[in-house]
Amino acid sequence: MSNAANGTHGVSQEQFAQLFKLISDMQAAQLRLSQQVESLQAETRRALESVPPKETPVKDPKARSNDLSPYKTFAFGGSMKGFNPKKGLNNSPIADASRADDDDDSDGIDSTPAKTLKLTSSSPLLNASTMSVLPGSAPIYTSRIILTTYPNQAGIMPIALNWGHADARVRGPIVASRIPSSIKLRNAVGAHGGSYSIYRALAVAIRELDASHVPDLRNTEPVVKIGPYPSWADPERIVSLDPWGHVVKDVFKKELDNGVDIRPTIAITKAHMKLLEVEEAVRKQRLRVDGKVVVNELGDLMVTKGAVEPVWYLPGIAKRFQVDETVLRRTLFEDTGGMYPELITRPDLKVFLPPIGGLSIYILGPPEYLSDPTKVLTVRVHDECNGSDVFGSDICTCRPYLIFGIEESVKTAQQGGVGLIVYFRKEGRALGEVTKYLVYNARKRAEGGDTAQNYFLRTENIAGVKDMRFQATMPDVLHWLGIRKIDKMISMSNMKYDAIVGSGIPILERVPIPQEMLPPDSQVEIDAKVASGYFSHTAAPTDLSTTKGRTWDDINH
Repeated sequence: MSNAANGTHGVSQEQFAQLFKLISDMQAAQLRLSQQVESLQAETRRALESVPPKETPVKDPKARSNDLSPYKTFAFGGSMKGFNPKKGLNNSPIADASRADDDDDSDGIDSTPAKTLKLTSSSPLLNASTMSVLPGSAPIYTSRIILTTYPNQAGIMPIALNWGHADARVRGPIVASRIPSSIKLRNAVGAHGGSYSIYRALAVAIRELDASHVPDLRNTEPVVKIGPYPSWADPERIVSLDPWGHVVKDVFKKELDNGVDIRPTIAITKAHMKLLEVEEAVRKQRLRVDGKVVVNELGDLMVTKGAVEPVWYLPGIAKRFQVDETVLRRTLFEDTGGMYPELITRPDLKVFLPPIGGLSIYILGPPEYLSDPTKVLTVRVHDECNGSDVFGSDICTCRPYLIFGIEESVKTAQQGGVGLIVYFRKEGRALGEVTKYLVYNARKRAEGGDTAQNYFLRTENIAGVKDMRFQATMPDVLHWLGIRKIDKMISMSNMKYDAIVGSGIPILERVPIPQEMLPPDSQVEIDAKVASGYFSHTAAPTDLSTTKGRTWDDINH
C-alpha cells in the first residue's frame, strides 16, 4: 500500500512513529512543567501564610490559581456584608472567571479569550529579585499576568455606566481599580491619580504600599456644596471630568460598603493663601483688608480650593475634538507606548483615566455665587508655567498674569461678587518643560537674536506644533461649577475665549495684562502674540524683527 493510500501522504511509518514519540515526549514535559508550577504555587501560598499581614487578609473562597485577580490575597477597607463576588452588585449575576481553569486546552492555553501570560519558574518575572524586595517575603502578585481583557469574557461584568444621567445612582460609579473586589467590575480603563499612578506603582514595588490598599474616606467630604447642576445631565457638556467625583463617599456608599473600590477624583477644601505680591498690593492699598477675603495686613487670602483629576468619556472627547473614537483610542494606545491595551480590546469601556496632570480651582468669595448669574464673576484660566509661576523667570508673562487675575478676583469678591482661578497642569503649552527649555536655547542662540518674528517658529521647529493645550475640554470645569456667564475674563487667549463662548458661556469683558506688569524679557512673547491675533488694547507691532529679548550675558536689559 502506498503512503498516500494509508493516509500518511509521503511520510514513512518510521517518520510517523518518530513524530508520535515527539508529541508524547512534549506532552510528558508539559505535564512535568505543570506539576512544577503547581509545586511552586503551593510553596508561594505557604510562604504567604507565614508572613504576618498588615491587615487581616480575606481569601476569596472561589479563587483559583488562574482567577482574574493578579493578587495573592486581599483586604477590604469596608465591610463585605451583602457582597457576593459571584453575583456582583445588588446580587446581579456575574460570570465565573474561574471556569477558565476547567476549559484548558491540551496545549495549556486557556480557551477563553483572556490574554494572560503564564510564567515558568525560570522567568525573570518570577525570580526572587523581581518578586520581592525582602528575602523570603511573599510575592506581591500571582504568576498570572493579565495583559488585557475583552468584552463578554468569562468573569468580566463591568458596572453599568450611563454617562450624563442626572441621577448619580443611575449614572453609576467610575471603577478603575484592579484589586480583587473590583477587578471584575471595572468600567474604566487606566488608573486613579493621573501621572501619580506611576509613583503608586513604585510604592507597591518597594513594599511601602500594600497593593490592595483602599482609602479610608472618613471625614474627606467637600467643605462646600458643589452641584448638582443641569450641565451634569448633559453627556456632551462635561466629558473630561467626573461631575460626581467629589461625592462618591455619599452617593455610592452602598457599593463602597460592599467592598468595591470607588475613589474620589475631586477634592474640595479651604485654606489661607499667602503671596508676596498680594501683601505688596495691601501695603500699597490696591487691595483692602476686609477680614473675609483679605484676612489681615499681611495679605493672607481666604480661599476655597479644589483639585480635579481627569476622567475622560471617550465618545465625548472624540466628538469634542472632531475625530473618530476608534482613531482616538488607537493614538492614545500607540503614543503611550501601548500602556493601556484595553483602549483597543475593550470598546465597551467608554471611560479612560489618562496619565496626565489635572487642574486646581481657587474660589475667592462665596462658592455658591459661581452659579448665580446675578453676581459678578471674574475668571482667570491659567496654564501651568513652573519657571515663572514658582521661580519667577522673567522670559514670560505667566506669574504676573496669574497675580493680576488673583488681584482682580479679590476686588470682585470684595465688591459682592466672586472670583475664580482655574489652574491647569499644562506645562510649556502642554509640550513639557524639557521642550520649553530647548526652545529657550534655540531662541537665545538664533542668528539675529531672540526676536518676536521667530517666537512661534522656534517652538514649531522643536515640537512640531506651537501649542498643544487644545482648549476644547477646558470649559468642562466651568460647567461643573454651574457657571452660566463670565463678567470679566482675565486673558488674552483667543483659544480660551472661543472655547468658553463656544460651549455656551458668554464672556462680557476681556482684560489683557497691564503693560506695567510685563517682565523685562517678556516683550518678545507679548509682541509675537499680539501680532498673531491675541486680544490686546494696543496695536499690533509692524516690525517683529526689532523686538528682541536679551542675551544670557545681558544683565542690564
